[in-house]
Amino acid sequence: MKRLLPLFLALALAACGESANDSAAPATDAPAVASSPAEQTPAPEAAQPEAPAEAPAEASPAAEMPAEEAAPADAEAAAEAPRPAPPVVDPARAPRLGADYEPLAEPMPTIGQGGIEVAEVFSYMCIHCANLQPLINTWKPGQPADVRFEYVPGVFGGVSDNFARAYYAAEAMNLVDKTHDDLFKAVLIERTFTSASPEEIADWYAGHGADREAFLSTMQSFAVTAKLNRARQFALRGGVDATPMIIVNGKYRAMATGDRGMQGLLDTVDWLVAHERAGSTP
Repeated sequence: MKRLLPLFLALALAACGESANDSAAPATDAPAVASSPAEQTPAPEAAQPEAPAEAPAEASPAAEMPAEEAAPADAEAAAEAPRPAPPVVDPARAPRLGADYEPLAEPMPTIGQGGIEVAEVFSYMCIHCANLQPLINTWKPGQPADVRFEYVPGVFGGVSDNFARAYYAAEAMNLVDKTHDDLFKAVLIERTFTSASPEEIADWYAGHGADREAFLSTMQSFAVTAKLNRARQFALRGGVDATPMIIVNGKYRAMATGDRGMQGLLDTVDWLVAHERAGSTP
């Protein structure tokens, strides 16, 4: 069993990568440590009161008031503010349909709630995800308040499921910020794991401040299993066939390409987010 993980890593590295070109340079240093809209049922319309059988003999004061005076003083303020204009970009650098992004056939539920969701489907066994991570660390703090970023671990079977369980256990125990970047380094650079069993992964987290037995128990908990199933469905609905891939607000998938790289992926995400904010279609 101690020789199985290199085989799993080789298979995972063959599957993960940029959608158009897999030529991104491998990470040579550890990533820097940093820190469809939900479906709704329309509410039933309120019942309108029936009009009285007879109108009053005298007109009410409000009826006699001129239209200008009857209107509330803040009517214009109550009107909905106009949406911002869609983004304008250099046509030579504009995201390319079918290469940098694709609309989903149907909008799907987001993984979380609120704001404009940017969800990265990643794998700790993917070198391209490790190369993207330092850029994510720089990009996230600069996002407006209406943008919500989510990590979604890839649930592809075998060892990847163990690492996905580890991510959600770390999330439950408030360890993601402390361990996320270091786990990429441990898996891909230091080659710390020989089997990546739940027990071996729990040992690693114990070395990073977790209670080993509590961590192992959390990995196997009902709550983590439920999140694992949801992550699997999220990736399937989003058509995720490589990592990293970013799903924007349950409507678009954004991919890295060989010519624009990981920074191009984030540029595409910014462009899609701006269209979502403007209520426009790319």
